[in-house]
Amino acid sequence: MPATPSPFQRLHLIATGGSIMHNLALALHQRGTHVTGSDDEIFEPAKSRLQAAGLLPAAEGWFPEKITADLDAVIVGMHARPDNPELLRAQELGLRVYSFPEFIYEASKDKQRIVIGGSHGKTSITSLILHVLRYHQRKFDYAVGAQLAGFDLMVQLTEDAPIIIIEGDEYLSSPIDRRPKFHLYQHHIGVISGISWDHINVFPTEEIYREQFRIFAEMTPKAGTLIYDQDDEQVQLITVPTSSDVKYVGYGPHEHVLRDGKTYLITKRDEQVPVQVFGAHNLRNISAAKEVCKQLGIKGKDFYEAIATFKGAARRLELVREGQDSVVYKDFAHSPSKLKATATALKQQFPKRRLVACLELHTFSSLNPAFLPQYAHTFDAPDVAVVYFNPHVLEHKRLPALPPEAVQQAFQRSDLQVFTDSKALADFLHQQNWQDTNLLMMTSGTFDGLDLAGLAEEVIKK
Repeated sequence: MPATPSPFQRLHLIATGGSIMHNLALALHQRGTHVTGSDDEIFEPAKSRLQAAGLLPAAEGWFPEKITADLDAVIVGMHARPDNPELLRAQELGLRVYSFPEFIYEASKDKQRIVIGGSHGKTSITSLILHVLRYHQRKFDYAVGAQLAGFDLMVQLTEDAPIIIIEGDEYLSSPIDRRPKFHLYQHHIGVISGISWDHINVFPTEEIYREQFRIFAEMTPKAGTLIYDQDDEQVQLITVPTSSDVKYVGYGPHEHVLRDGKTYLITKRDEQVPVQVFGAHNLRNISAAKEVCKQLGIKGKDFYEAIATFKGAARRLELVREGQDSVVYKDFAHSPSKLKATATALKQQFPKRRLVACLELHTFSSLNPAFLPQYAHTFDAPDVAVVYFNPHVLEHKRLPALPPEAVQQAFQRSDLQVFTDSKALADFLHQQNWQDTNLLMMTSGTFDGLDLAGLAEEVIKK
């Protein structure tokens, strides 16, 4: 059967400069859709990418006159506010208003939808699946929250792809839709990679947060499949098989051996497949991706052939520089579970080397005194553990002041180094002895502009 043409020919994006929203604008433009947009602030790389495609708004700000009756729909990003003048105008005209996840669902109604959920591992599992599918030249669409190595855009929407792989974020859908994003995709195949309380500003208790995943699990339809981490205690509480019409698939870390600093997967045929990623969390991610690919008709030997060439997801244990006796990695880790998994993985991969690890507290949850105790003993693996935060970020997020000693107490590590000035942090790192020592930098921010490339160069040369 021929593909059904898209019903959306003219679309306007409110908050088009957002990370995922500008990628959606570019994907729709590539598809031939007439796209306009607005935002009150647009930063790089979104600004240059939109400009190159001819989609950059002429001026920053909100312009209700852009909202006209001939639009097929308006898509509103999370950055906008409920009283956004363009949103109010769209509602006044009775236009269809979609959140990002609502629109992705509308655009993929005729496709098989695979949604990867979980507090951690979502991007890595999604990256693994996309890598395998592309390696074997399968047709697929996708929507991912992070830039993936080897992919120009974070969103792809075509008319002929039979499946779409979606990273299922549990955060809110839009300023006027308080439902978690992954509830709106209506998955056929769902994954829950693990549950670790996050987004305290939206989900004030661990129980409320976990409930969102229970809802997701129970949304798995008849003849659908739910794939889950069978060893995660929180996941076990909500993935108890409740429907005989749903296929439940549990997974654990892939069987492997570690030899000379290299990880090898052990297959059912007792073959050893070298991979370029490492750590217990990545071995679980590989198992999850393998189960999804199996549901999509990828045979085991084909999965391993493809996975041997996978270099990792961008900003997920990403190698910055490597020398003879030192390596420098950066990682997106910021939540307690991600922090522990990442630091432990690097220490286990190089057990004979010292590990200096730095974490920037940057998100609302990580800077919240009520949430900080969740970090207890999650930073025990490094030989030298460092935490950095900028007091101005606390002011911006309207959070109370955070004494360094309170951070040290929350992490339950008496020798934890805490810095609130990026220059002092840089000086501390420059003074370290880097012989037989690795460096790990973890943040969803930038350590306030710290020159990581220069620091990595120094680490390798010492």
